Amino acid sequence: MDSKAVKFEKFLNEKEIKCFQKEEIKDELETVVFRSFMEVEGQNLPIVVITDRSIYTIIRVQIAGKVVKNHNPEEVLKYVNELNSQYKVFKYFVTEEGDLCLDSCIPSTDEKFDSELIYTVIDVLLKHLLEQYPILMGKIWNTNK
Repeated sequence: MDSKAVKFEKFLNEKEIKCFQKEEIKDELETVVFRSFMEVEGQNLPIVVITDRSIYTIIRVQIAGKVVKNHNPEEVLKYVNELNSQYKVFKYFVTEEGDLCLDSCIPSTDEKFDSELIYTVIDVLLKHLLEQYPILMGKIWNTNK
């Protein structure tokens, strides 16, 4: 297991944060995925923290699965681009399958990995989603303009 994963797991244990499940991928980068959910507007949105031996740590939230292709994609993409131009710490993207996701890519070498920063970014993502989720879902379901 890479040292960033060890540090993050230790942080979670010390803070008694029990909502993450760890999965070791066992690849050449020693990838470890910490899985959990964020409750937003009564929905449990999957969130993962991905650590490995690269110079990045990824935080990814799946906002809506397989909806952008079938439900008002132009309006959703326009709004997502507006949000992407406003925020620096995270970016929205749409997968080939039409999933709407939110990513934060944090530079973090083994020596400079900061679990507190990772958890702070998760908190920022949650606060942002609490504000934006109803608007995003309205764009997807074409209930607001």
